[in-house]
Amino acid sequence: MERLAICLRVVDKKGRVCERFLCIREVKDTCSLSLKVAITQMITDHKLTMCRIRGQGYDGASNMRGEINGLKTLIMNDTPSAYYVHCFAHQLRLTLVAVARENDDCKWFFEQIGFLINLMGVSCKRKDMLRVIQAQKIIEGLELGEIQSGKGLNQELGLARPGDTRWGSHYNTILNIVALYPSIYEVLLIVGKNGHKDDRIKAQTIMLSFESFQFVFMARLMIVIFGHTNELCQALQRRDQDIVNAMTHVRLTKERLRNIRNNGWEYFLDGVISLCAKYNIKVPNMDDNYVPPGRSRRYFEKVTNLHRFRVEMFLSIVDLQLQELDNRFNEVNMELLICMSCYSPINKYEAFDRQKLCRLAECCPKDIACTDLTRREVQLDH
Repeated sequence: MERLAICLRVVDKKGRVCERFLCIREVKDTCSLSLKVAITQMITDHKLTMCRIRGQGYDGASNMRGEINGLKTLIMNDTPSAYYVHCFAHQLRLTLVAVARENDDCKWFFEQIGFLINLMGVSCKRKDMLRVIQAQKIIEGLELGEIQSGKGLNQELGLARPGDTRWGSHYNTILNIVALYPSIYEVLLIVGKNGHKDDRIKAQTIMLSFESFQFVFMARLMIVIFGHTNELCQALQRRDQDIVNAMTHVRLTKERLRNIRNNGWEYFLDGVISLCAKYNIKVPNMDDNYVPPGRSRRYFEKVTNLHRFRVEMFLSIVDLQLQELDNRFNEVNMELLICMSCYSPINKYEAFDRQKLCRLAECCPKDIACTDLTRREVQLDH
């Protein structure tokens, strides 16, 4: 048996929003139909009606948000005004999880990071070795004038294990790996030559992918995608964030990613080549055939490096990210929330907008008839 927790959010007679935990129901399974039956029964037991529901919110699982047989669809079939809205910050994390799990190149990249952190993190000796080498690199950089000293600069960096549910931590981990690349390289070199027998093999295997153009390419691509989505995630989690600003942040993030997809390849590739030149990594000729690092060619089609890196990796991953953002931040919910913001009393109802309120009324056809809507437009003008 599974348990279903149910909460209600209502507006009382004084216009105050109240949220109450209602009950916990046992269900035989978590399929959408069983959950719908349990929710309907609970509503009936408390002498409420389904037609009065104006919103529903669950997690982002497919049985909840599925367009055909998901729980939100089953309820909206009976109550069209019960629009589904999911926590924006959580939705954003799910888009990143989807990209990392559905794209093979992303899987490969994060697996390599996992192997690297496991090798570096299990030994205090290697942590100290990385810290000492990093300090030496900073001293050399200061003496050569390559880096500047100052308050807050040149802080000690580490390779903390990223959390599965907090994708901002993945962003920080990748940034640290790129910043510590020369230091990590030296540690892998030392362990690969003088470490324990098992660790030597692991270090040599990791080094094969770590010093490849594909690893740097994926690191740079994840920094670009996570960098834009991380800004959005931080904005969505602000307690004082209002609906209109949140919608604007979502749209801007989509527009930036589309611009990167359509116009950003050359700039992006120049950044990758610049990193490779900085760390003495061989850049493949884009007209040559693609050779996967540490993997058999049998699993890959015979294509040029340009096609592999631009089409199969860059465009494919950015397109997948955009598709997930479009699926989870759909225009219907965004428009609905923007229209609802017109009710905000802040600054003497500064957000009032007649057209948006009329559009909101159209979203609730069972509440306002067409004749009433025409009358409402005149009243709103006054």
